[in-house]
Amino acid sequence: MRNTFTIKQSVLAIGCAVAFGAFSVPVNAQDINENGLVKDSSGGQVMSGFGLCVHSGFGPAPSWTAGCHPRAATPVAQYVEKTIPAPATVAAPLAVYERVAFDANVLFDSNKSNLRPAGRDSLDSFVGKIRGLEAQSVMAIGYADRMGSDASNQRLSQQRVDTVKAYLVSQGVAANRIDTSARGEREPTTWATECKDANNAKNVACMQPDRHVFIEISGSRLVK
Repeated sequence: MRNTFTIKQSVLAIGCAVAFGAFSVPVNAQDINENGLVKDSSGGQVMSGFGLCVHSGFGPAPSWTAGCHPRAATPVAQYVEKTIPAPATVAAPLAVYERVAFDANVLFDSNKSNLRPAGRDSLDSFVGKIRGLEAQSVMAIGYADRMGSDASNQRLSQQRVDTVKAYLVSQGVAANRIDTSARGEREPTTWATECKDANNAKNVACMQPDRHVFIEISGSRLVK
């Protein structure tokens, strides 16, 4: 009976030793620090037919693949050259000009060449209108009524137009831009049949339109 027990114990010990020896090889072949990854005799990772790492039952489960699959490479910022288009050039609007014409009529007293207050006002208004105007010249023409001699009326019409020119120059109009002409009693505004009585107050008043200086100008300027 004692011998039988001894034999059984020996058989059991041998079996355990064989079993222990059988499982000790693969366990010893892996490194526990490799987190349960199974490696071959050369130290290479054992892979499945699906290209996955083969694991043993050892090591912390969340880290089983840490030593098998390489970490993803950290993306490196790349410099991409980009051309920024230049801003579009906006063409300046073309200047638009308009043709304009201005005129004024300055009246004078009988046998006088000095300006009336109303004549100054007319000239001031004319100067204000022509500022900024691009024009060649201002034309001023002097006239006289039919009373008196032709020679005296010619001189009087010249004196009147000279007075108007001097005033325009004093207001900033260039002298070389003002052309003058004296017509005397020629080209009257009134008809001879209108003012028949000479040398009386009625006739003097009737011929008032003939005693004047007419000025005009035409040119172009920017449209506002």
